[in-house]
Amino acid sequence: MCGLKRCPLISSTIYRSKAVSMVEKGSVAGSTPPTVIVGESGYPSIRVYLGVPPGVRGDKASFYDNPDQWFGRLGLEDIIDLRSNLVLTATPRLYVYQIPRSLDLDVLLTSVSIKPVDIEVVIEKIIRKSIVLDSIIPPLGPSAIAKAIKVTSNPRIPKPIEKVFEDDLKASEAVLSLYRDGVDFYIITKAFSLGLLGTSRNRKAVPTRWSITAVDKVIGDHLLSSIRSRAPVADIKVFYSEYMYNKYIIIIAPGYYRGLWIEIWHPSSIFNPSATTEYISLEEYALGKYTYMDGGYIAARTSIAEYLFKIGKQAKVVILREILPQYIYTVGSWQIRLNVKNALEKGPILRNPSIEELKNFIEMKTRTPNEVITGILDFVYSIKQKKLDNYYRNH
Repeated sequence: MCGLKRCPLISSTIYRSKAVSMVEKGSVAGSTPPTVIVGESGYPSIRVYLGVPPGVRGDKASFYDNPDQWFGRLGLEDIIDLRSNLVLTATPRLYVYQIPRSLDLDVLLTSVSIKPVDIEVVIEKIIRKSIVLDSIIPPLGPSAIAKAIKVTSNPRIPKPIEKVFEDDLKASEAVLSLYRDGVDFYIITKAFSLGLLGTSRNRKAVPTRWSITAVDKVIGDHLLSSIRSRAPVADIKVFYSEYMYNKYIIIIAPGYYRGLWIEIWHPSSIFNPSATTEYISLEEYALGKYTYMDGGYIAARTSIAEYLFKIGKQAKVVILREILPQYIYTVGSWQIRLNVKNALEKGPILRNPSIEELKNFIEMKTRTPNEVITGILDFVYSIKQKKLDNYYRNH
């Protein structure tokens, strides 16, 4: 019914049963990619989960938590299969301020290693056998409470991480310092989530879902603030990317920075069981005010901000996301961030299209409701906005 080559539900159950059978033996050994999840349940007393694919060691393990390597290579069902076989082993509950101070140092350092680290886990009991899907985090496999976690190889910590850990910087300043030094986005989010960043007396753990959006926002805010005094782009450019049953149209247009984010869900689909097409829209205004906050937009905005910073211009930006009915599982915000980045890196499909040409392009590539297209065209071309030369002509 969903149109996929094979059923992700069935295949994920198969992989999950393999992982669970290994956990049920009472122990798990392998290399963590590294994968670390700081939970939300029971906040501010929470668990930290260290992920390990049973029996997988060395560099092979890194693929289990590497969105950059997944993009364009793995399909939806492949992601489900892969992550179904990643077992999450949980520490005891700790208060958020205790985690960076009381959690085993080996576990903390393992979580921000740039290479997989060998671990052995003695299992106390299984918490959950099913897979968990989320709009921000990649799919999560079965989880179990660990009686003991033993790190059996040495983590490789990026030197910038060691530096900010010793410095007394605010968390946002530490994020930007790591970003400037080229540290991987997800290593930054793990460090942020575990409370390794920030002034020493204020360090605390942050649930992973929150930390991903927070790091996206810090980076995006910084890049956009640095280009707000720059001249606007001179041309309208239209970009396109399609991957994993998601389509993205990006429109860069002359003007001071404003962002328009639109998501479209088709009828009779997993996320829209109604009989009509549904959509949401979010606008970010010139001074960084939003109609509401959305993690998907903030993830997409990071790639937009990097592009504008690179060209040294500001612009009005439309991000149109069409979610096809075959996208029956959410796999995390990484596909949003990388889809937008991919569209921009490929270069524009259209330059300075007329209103009619842009309308036709949107209609050709997507099934976007007419009222949404009208709103996009008004945003890009300022159709309803009166101009100063009109005023002078009439006076």
